Amino acid sequence: MFPETIETDRLRLEPRWPERVDLDECYQICSSDPGIDEVTEHVTWDPHETKKETLEFLERGRERWEDDEAASYVIRPREGEGGAREIAGFGGFEVDWEKRTAVLGTWLRKRFWGRGYSGERAAALVEVAFEDLDLDLVAVSHLPENEQSQRAIEKYVDRLGGRREGLLRNHITFMDGSVRDEVRYSISQDEWREATE
Repeated sequence: MFPETIETDRLRLEPRWPERVDLDECYQICSSDPGIDEVTEHVTWDPHETKKETLEFLERGRERWEDDEAASYVIRPREGEGGAREIAGFGGFEVDWEKRTAVLGTWLRKRFWGRGYSGERAAALVEVAFEDLDLDLVAVSHLPENEQSQRAIEKYVDRLGGRREGLLRNHITFMDGSVRDEVRYSISQDEWREATE
């Protein structure tokens, strides 16, 4: 149901499955990559402590894909980009079929920040959600204090015809049990078509 490979001008997205991602490389990135503490400050997981944890992360990607719950991808820069073929990060979307909604999520290694990859990946995934899956809505959110994500999300949501919905209080639970607020944005299929056609 989900496309196994998505290519944009600068990125290649492939499934986040154990057989498609090198476990050692992924563990190194998720446990001790320079800047990993800054990355995990704004996501629900902590740096991985064991390779088993990394393997479970990859296996969850495949299981949720096979159950049609989520499409999770490893993001790699294409040839000609700095760090070509390396893991730049991970991204994808969860699907709520009853609400006909995809919820985007991503994280990038610090060395790949500031290149516009988040927006490029988002545009490709929004197209999949509307063209391939015929969903009605794509949503995305960030923590209120994550100014870098806010700038990136606002830029691509505006370009794709969407809007900021507002603050969802006590909406996301972290591994340590803490509950945090999120700022949510959405793009409807009609808004996207009007903005991109």
